[in-house]
Amino acid sequence: MNTFLKKVPMPIVGVMLSFAVLGNLVQSYGEVYRNILGIISAIIFIITTIKFLSDLKGLKNDLDTPIGGSVFLTYTMGIMILATYIKPYNNNAAFGVWIAGVILHLVFLLRFTFKFIGQFKIKQVFPSWFIVYVGIAAAAVTGKAFQPAIGQIAFWFSFICYIILIFVVGKRVFIVKEIPEPALPTLVIFAAPGSLCLAGYLNSFDTKNMIIFWLLLILSQGFYLFAISRLAGLLKLKFYPSYSAFTFPMVISALALKLSNGFLIKQGFNTGILPVIVKIEEAIAVVLVFYVLIRYIVHISTVKVNGLDVIKQAN
Repeated sequence: MNTFLKKVPMPIVGVMLSFAVLGNLVQSYGEVYRNILGIISAIIFIITTIKFLSDLKGLKNDLDTPIGGSVFLTYTMGIMILATYIKPYNNNAAFGVWIAGVILHLVFLLRFTFKFIGQFKIKQVFPSWFIVYVGIAAAAVTGKAFQPAIGQIAFWFSFICYIILIFVVGKRVFIVKEIPEPALPTLVIFAAPGSLCLAGYLNSFDTKNMIIFWLLLILSQGFYLFAISRLAGLLKLKFYPSYSAFTFPMVISALALKLSNGFLIKQGFNTGILPVIVKIEEAIAVVLVFYVLIRYIVHISTVKVNGLDVIKQAN
């Protein structure tokens, strides 16, 4: 068991998060699909939790790197999303899990800030930084089911951080460049923060500001197209645990667009071919999430060394 856990790369927590959100994305097609995807997410969550608790030193080593320390927060985001699966069975337990996810995210956000913002170096900036500061918007996506006020605060914090990080991360990626190969898949993360903020905004507020809505919709879909344009080349890379970056951005982009389509219909807009685009994005999300899971399974079953080494290579 210990050998198996050592082979499980920490970034698989991004896949765990993706399956949890994917379940909510496809829920409209049948509750059974949501439950199956939620179970897969829960299994990965249990495995990674045991891994972290059995090797706290290894976890600390990963948290001390700019990529590991940022990617890890998909774990806390996943906790917030998984709480929604518990709610129909036990509301109090679900709230406890949800608030634990929120608190843990804030704790690791502060840890990351002290370590990497306090001693800022532009070459330590990666697209995965969006996960740290915009990832708390997962509380906005789910907040209405638990504590709407917290969800709304989480949205505004994430929204402000998103606008700032577009320029910071953009400078790192497009001007400074020199992204190590193992970290290249993180470029796809550009598609995630705008969509996460948009989904959080639509779920957390009863009255929407149309300027904010259109701004987030344009940004989210614009960066989604950027991510899609890079995918073909990135998928040709040999497998790295950073492949997990191919999953959540695709899922949350599809979910945000699906929510936007529903919102626009309620507002009386003619959405035209938007429902078709939603289905295309849903299909892309499903295919990529399962593809990456399969690549992880193959990697874990064949790897001879600790899969976390690739995080060190990328930093």
